[in-house]
Parts: sequence; C-alpha cells; structure tokens
Amino acid sequence: MITRDIDAFVHYARTLEPTAPACPKAVFLVAPEGFALAAESASDNLYMDMARAVDDERALRQHRGLHRALAEIVPAICFAGDPATPDAVFPNNVFATAGSAEPTAPGRVLIARMRHPVRQREAERADIVGFFTDALGYELHDLRMQAGVGELTGSLVIDRARGLGFCGLSERCDEAGAAAMHAAFGLRATLLFDLAPGEYHSNVALSVLAGRAVSICPDGFADPTVVEAIASLYAPHAVRLDRAEKRAFAGNCIAPSVDAVWMSQAAADALRPESRAGFERAGFAVRTVPLDEIEKAGGSLRCCVGEIF
Repeated sequence: MITRDIDAFVHYARTLEPTAPACPKAVFLVAPEGFALAAESASDNLYMDMARAVDDERALRQHRGLHRALAEIVPAICFAGDPATPDAVFPNNVFATAGSAEPTAPGRVLIARMRHPVRQREAERADIVGFFTDALGYELHDLRMQAGVGELTGSLVIDRARGLGFCGLSERCDEAGAAAMHAAFGLRATLLFDLAPGEYHSNVALSVLAGRAVSICPDGFADPTVVEAIASLYAPHAVRLDRAEKRAFAGNCIAPSVDAVWMSQAAADALRPESRAGFERAGFAVRTVPLDEIEKAGGSLRCCVGEIF
C-alpha cells in the first residue's frame, strides 16, 4: 500500500507485526573532505546560510568524533570524501540499503535520483556501490533509471521493523520518486504527505526510533492530521518537538541501537525538559557529539549516517 489516505494507512499499519530488525547491523559515513556549502543545495534548504564561513578542518575533526562514537556501539565504516562533492557528508540521501524478506537472499543497495546536479555527482562513486555489490553481494537498485525525484532516507522515514514508510513530498521528493522508493525498499505500506512550505526533507521533522517511538515536529508538516496519525501509531512514545528544537536539528536524530538516541550536541542543548523526558520514558539515553560546523551545510547527525540492513 502506498497512499495519501491517512485512515486507510493507519488501519493497515495497526495490523502489521514487526518482522525485521529495527536497528541497522552497521552504519556508513562519508568524510567531509573539502567541506563547503553548495549553492544549489541552499536554493531549497532554508537551514543553510551561504554567508557563513566554514572551517573544513574543524568539520573533519567533528566528523571523526562522530565516527569514533558510533563505532563504540555498531560497526561503522567511513568512506573517503571528495572536494568535488561538498555535500557528500550526507550520504543517506544518495545511498541506502534494505534487507531481504528471505534469509538466504541478498540485501539491496539503492542509489537515489537526486534533485540537484551537485548531489547527483555523488551517485557516480564506484567505490561505495562496489562495496555493497562486490564485497557484500547486495543487489543494486538504481533509481536514477526511474521517473521522479526521491532522496532516500532524507525524504522517506522508515520503520524498518514493520516495513512502514512515511514520505514527505517537497522539491526533493515527488510522488513518482516516492513510489520508486516504496518498491525498492520493499515496504509494506507508505504514507504520502506534504511537508510544510520551506521544509526540504522529512528527517528534519520526523524520526522512527528502534521501531517503538517517534520524534515528531508538527511545525514541519503541512497537515496536522498527519502528525496526529503518526503519533498515534507509536503512543505513548511520541516525542513532540517544537519549532526551536527542530531548528536546532533535534528532529534529525537516529537510534542505531535499541537503547540510545543520537543527535548533535546543539540539538540536545535545545531539548526542552519534557522532550528529554519523553526519550527517556521510551528507553533511550540521549547520546551526543558536536557537529555545529557540519550543521552549517543544512543537515545534522541523522543525515551523516547511512544504515546497513
């Protein structure tokens, strides 16, 4: 099922039991070598400010800190960066993986059809694709060959345990792109909805955490009915973030393990006491690393982390 019908989606989603791991078996990153702000990306990413100076060495140091921290809890692979692709520090938009429903079948690696040429160049990297296809034996699903634009787990937030997708439509994802991603990820149901004007990716306003909780910012959605529907599926563990928390990237969080939610230090500093308590009630410790230099590029910790299922 892929639909805009909220009631139909919620009714069907409630019938689904978890059938897959909720958290990744490993993660991958791309180093911010030659880190810079891309004007093309800034054209539809209001979290970017092209007037701000960036320090590429500081970005590298912060990124190495993220890599080291994640490696303490899950295998973490970091691919070399490329100054020709300054936005490549956010690989989860361009590359993603999906497990197979059959234990003996190979997993899948997806390549996105990106909106901007500066991001499209990232998809041409042979090393990342080769790692998954040649080293891990994953099947390649190249969505560049299909209609539409869809920036993978930036646009599409996934409950991996139940095979549910929450896809926010914007300049970075249209309905054709959403349909291509729904099929390539092998999802059981995907809800389509419009993001609020000015929002570019769903994962700034929404995250499914280990299949049992969500963080959600109503300010990021065009229709508040969608917010209530998603929150109802994860009640009582729906952590509602306000506009200031979203602006600090608290919504751009991830749970690579069942016991901790990760976000940037700036995001954690912006959390209201009731938001932090909501994560803790859901069984998550809040883990942080400083990423303020990388956040100048309009994304944060979740955007830096690709998941391997």
